[in-house]
Amino acid sequence: MTAKRASSSLLARQWQHGGWLSTALRPLSALTAWAVARKRALYAEGAKAVYRAPVPVVVIGNVYVGGTGKTPMVIATVEGLRARGFTPGVVSRGYGVKVGPHARVGLGALEAARFGDEPALIARVTGAPVSIHPRRALAAQALLRAHPKVDVIVSDDGLQHLALARDIEIVVQDQRGIGNGRLLPAGPLREPASRLNEVDAVVTNIGTPAGAPDSRGAEGRPRQVRMWLEPGDAKRIEGHATRPLSAFAGQPRIAAAAGIGNPERFFTTLRTAGITLASSLALPDHHDYGVSPFQDLAADAILVTSKDAIKCGALNDARLWEVPVRAAFSDPQLFDWLARALRETPRA
Repeated sequence: MTAKRASSSLLARQWQHGGWLSTALRPLSALTAWAVARKRALYAEGAKAVYRAPVPVVVIGNVYVGGTGKTPMVIATVEGLRARGFTPGVVSRGYGVKVGPHARVGLGALEAARFGDEPALIARVTGAPVSIHPRRALAAQALLRAHPKVDVIVSDDGLQHLALARDIEIVVQDQRGIGNGRLLPAGPLREPASRLNEVDAVVTNIGTPAGAPDSRGAEGRPRQVRMWLEPGDAKRIEGHATRPLSAFAGQPRIAAAAGIGNPERFFTTLRTAGITLASSLALPDHHDYGVSPFQDLAADAILVTSKDAIKCGALNDARLWEVPVRAAFSDPQLFDWLARALRETPRA
């Protein structure tokens, strides 16, 4: 293990369970708490401007830094709202993309290099228009100008982006919960854990359906829902052939790679499907694939996430297979509740 990976692993353990390093960093967390409270106060007092779109806004974010499963939740939300008569559009920061002063709006097959991997994936899967800019108010305004039929905006991340007013807040967390409960850098939280009491729904990504989740959603505020990811048939990136995921079970030279916030969650999904991984490659979140990381990987097939696949087309590696996933929920009425709440907003 490299020194960098060892340091990252130590911090991850400290963020989850606490310890000497987390305790030593607590004074810096106090500064984070002050900055978060000050920012909220400035927006609440009107010292900083808030843009209120003419259509309802749903923000899907997290308080735990890094990946918790927001993208599958955004995709499911767009599809769920469309099935209930809405015309949704999506705004996102466009992580890693230099956008410039004006928002970038697109539809359909978008280039990850121009829009970011997650917005490009959302656009490809849902067919919804997507607008990106670090200032999400600008992204929302550009989205509505380009697509005036959009009647609800889904914000990919942005829980802490208070310059965009929202009608519904949904937090996505995973099995790590709130970790050690401390703010950055002593803990993994962007905001105090008490923030979870203020949102409209908390969706907990349990990864796989292990544990036989029930079919109920806890009523009240916040609404408590469990989510898990169900893999579909694998799709060959070069040539677009499809193969049941079960076809990879029992094969000796199967590898997997993931450049997402929590790569181990993807590897666990594959193992749960009966696949024995000869090797697994955990890459940094939003890995750009400018150079192939697979050249020295001894494998007959390499399984990757959809977020990675959207950037791997230029690698020309016939071993690469995309494993798409769909979100499933313990609450079958989740999107009925959301649609009803949106229709009750003053701007609906």
